[in-house]
Amino acid sequence: MFSLQGKTALVTGASKGVGKGVALGLAKQGCDLILNYNSDAAGVEATAAEIRALGRDAFVVQADVGYRSEVERMCSEARRFRGKLDILVNNAGVQTWKPLLDLEDEDWDRVLRTNLKGCFLGTQVAAKWMIEQGVSGRIVNIGSGSNKLAFPNLASYTASKGGIEMLTKVAAAELGQYGITVNCVAPGAVEIERTKLEAADYGKTWANLTPIGRVGNPSDVAAAVCFLAGDESAFVTGQTIWVDGGLFAKPAWPYSS
Repeated sequence: MFSLQGKTALVTGASKGVGKGVALGLAKQGCDLILNYNSDAAGVEATAAEIRALGRDAFVVQADVGYRSEVERMCSEARRFRGKLDILVNNAGVQTWKPLLDLEDEDWDRVLRTNLKGCFLGTQVAAKWMIEQGVSGRIVNIGSGSNKLAFPNLASYTASKGGIEMLTKVAAAELGQYGITVNCVAPGAVEIERTKLEAADYGKTWANLTPIGRVGNPSDVAAAVCFLAGDESAFVTGQTIWVDGGLFAKPAWPYSS
């Protein structure tokens, strides 16, 4: 059990997949949740219902995290739900699967704006809120295998996730004086709605490549986030935690396009 009882966490992109799993994991450890979504209102309301069924409060707020005005509005509305924020999870993300030579400017801009700028804006606005309230907060950014490896057909996504890892380190160095830790959780092959569409048998394919012998699920990611969000990790900051079953520890990773 992590020491999260009575804390308030904001999770971006909480309608489904990893974001939903992280939100539920935090709720099970005692957090009340601020759930962000951009377009999937039905999905986020389903997440909120599951959290309330666990006996925790859930507040839903729409915002496109790639725009400062919307992030500031999101946090302003969240303050009416809770006066303080203990935990921020920058999870919202999009990707464009397209060869580098075919990638449009609009594709690049949308992915970098949502994934990397969204992480920057969330971190900046939430950190100011935490400092104002005197909270030794926890910020957890969600990365991916693209933090480390060059995935063909995912140039914009890989660039955004690599940027998130470096942003994590810089933010940790600057925010440590306020007692705020900043870390990154980088999942490996995780079976969610989106990844099931990437391959006919995603789970079996990636289980065969993963040393632990299975693919991950959102609860695996949530467990790492809960650790980094708790008091037990107060001296851990600027780190990337790989939740990948050993996939990216292999000396020669057999990925091909």
